[in-house]
Amino acid sequence: MVDQTPNTESERPTLKTIAQATGLAIATVSRALKDAPDIGEATKTRVRDMALTLGYRPNRAGVRLRTGKTNVIALVLSADSDVMNNTAQLIYSIAQALRGTQYHMVVMPYFADQDLMDPIRYIVETGSADGVILNQTQPNDPRIAYLQAARLPFATHGRSDMGIEHPYFDYDNKTFGHLAVQALAARGRRRILLLAPPPNQMYAQHMIEGGRRAAAHLGIHLEISSAHSDMGSEKIAAAIGARFMAENPPDGVISASTTGAMAAVSAIEGCGRVLGQDFDLVSKEAIHFMHRFREQLIIAQEDVRKAGDFLARAVVLAIEGQAASAGQDLQVPLPADFRTAQGPVLPAAPLVGRMP
Repeated sequence: MVDQTPNTESERPTLKTIAQATGLAIATVSRALKDAPDIGEATKTRVRDMALTLGYRPNRAGVRLRTGKTNVIALVLSADSDVMNNTAQLIYSIAQALRGTQYHMVVMPYFADQDLMDPIRYIVETGSADGVILNQTQPNDPRIAYLQAARLPFATHGRSDMGIEHPYFDYDNKTFGHLAVQALAARGRRRILLLAPPPNQMYAQHMIEGGRRAAAHLGIHLEISSAHSDMGSEKIAAAIGARFMAENPPDGVISASTTGAMAAVSAIEGCGRVLGQDFDLVSKEAIHFMHRFREQLIIAQEDVRKAGDFLARAVVLAIEGQAASAGQDLQVPLPADFRTAQGPVLPAAPLVGRMP
């Protein structure tokens, strides 16, 4: 009988170990683990189960020497993301999508005082990943141009405006801004303050454009807050509170983030205003919890788990040489998505003056 006790580090299991345990040839074990089409499913299952029992892990150095691949996908994220945003959802969904594949995810952070190109250059120069996923895209994003020139497969959470065809998943923030203004107008709001994303990011331009188009069609005043949605809660609250204490205060707010929405509500209530009476607020969220904070909030869901799942699959397709168009998708919010705890606030009707 073969001893199937997991090996210690000094007895690291190999393909030969699995072959001996299953009675199969080493070449058959290797091909079964690579999901070769000429190996039967029963044999693949048998080999995978034995590999799991023995604690087998491919030797990355050996794989790289044989194939030139690392089987690593790098997720490059800002380290300054707030705990209330969608980063955790994105990481989880990418990891889940890669589970059971030959690829493993590594998270590479960068900081506000760091050149955002640093982790990208490191990956390319060291050959430490087969593909890259990045977010917080800019209209003219140097990371995208660099990766394209280096011919390293990548996918982005967000789009750019560079004329470079690449895989992406994005939320239609132009339509969100448009519908958010309509939702506030449906509540009788005429002076709207937009807490937009950081101005150097592509989705800020989309959201502002959508909001301004709807406001112009509806004859509503829309102004952009001096704060942005990625600032800390204290800075957001200070800016929003000051605006509501000034002359001609807004009666509606649009927030690009849940953190910004909560900071804004707290600041405005601190000015003596009542949510749902004196003002209304629209925000996106990735996790269902904002209506536990305030039932009167108008919330639209952004499916970040779908984004992560799609991006993981898109970058794998890119690594396999598929066309960029095979890995592109856009989540478009609908009027019925804008809801308080009591239900939708917009009729299911076409957008007013929707942009192409």
